[in-house]
Amino acid sequence: MQHRRLPPWIRQPPPTASSLSVIRRRTYDKGLSTVCREARCPNQGECFRKGTATFLILGDRCTRNCRFCAVSHGPPVPLDREEPGQVAESVARLGLKHAVVTSVTRDDLPDGGASMFAATIGAIRSASPGTSVEVLVPDFQGSRAALMEVVGAGPEVINHNLETVPRLYESLRSGASYDRSVELLRRVRQFDSKIVTKSGIMVGVGETQQEVLALVRDLVDAGCRVLTIGQYLRPTKQHHPVDRYVTPEEFEELRELALGEGIEKVASGPLVRSSYRAGDILNELGVRVSGSDHAEGG
Repeated sequence: MQHRRLPPWIRQPPPTASSLSVIRRRTYDKGLSTVCREARCPNQGECFRKGTATFLILGDRCTRNCRFCAVSHGPPVPLDREEPGQVAESVARLGLKHAVVTSVTRDDLPDGGASMFAATIGAIRSASPGTSVEVLVPDFQGSRAALMEVVGAGPEVINHNLETVPRLYESLRSGASYDRSVELLRRVRQFDSKIVTKSGIMVGVGETQQEVLALVRDLVDAGCRVLTIGQYLRPTKQHHPVDRYVTPEEFEELRELALGEGIEKVASGPLVRSSYRAGDILNELGVRVSGSDHAEGG
């Protein structure tokens, strides 16, 4: 059931004019996209005030049409080969200590966009050597070679979201495969065990706690070290309805459950998203991040 009013723990202040101006000058005015804006992240106010954003590469149109996602879908735009350098320049100008880069899904590309991820990681290394890099990647349709290209670029973190429990994939994640996504995380650990693996799920779409528990166990078995858990918020009336709003107390229960099963770090709360306070989590894991004041994402 979709509630008409958001509960009080969901509401967040919007970005200030000054913080939005900084992000606009150093991202949007350069022709870059952020998942913060395209996915309508509720944490834009907090993150923009801290001078950080999560970059969206490979254009702003996804070749899939997941029923929970606000990112536009449709015929993809041509690749911009200058994009990796532009992202790196923006990272340097913003002074980010931890940069988070994600993308739309590009099933039209032979490598799913893996080469652009690798180029972006390399460009950030050159422009801002002290910055750690986290990439939130699509499934590359299960391609080992594509994933290997991203792994070979050496990011500190590779994130791939399961999003929801297996039973809900057909209704929410058309074109995706739960088993394929779990296998991607397992392969990262097999290819390079030094890279931190991370995943995220949304709740409030009709899952049960037992289903979440089974998912967490799958992640632990795949070697996943970090998990984010957040509330699903319906972007428009055309998207999947909210089943319920999970309380902050229940989010804490889910955090304890995941930690108890063996996930090392869990960020769980109504407004938590994939890259929320990402740099702080790395610091807690003992992975090099040069500072935490600008080490967070939306």
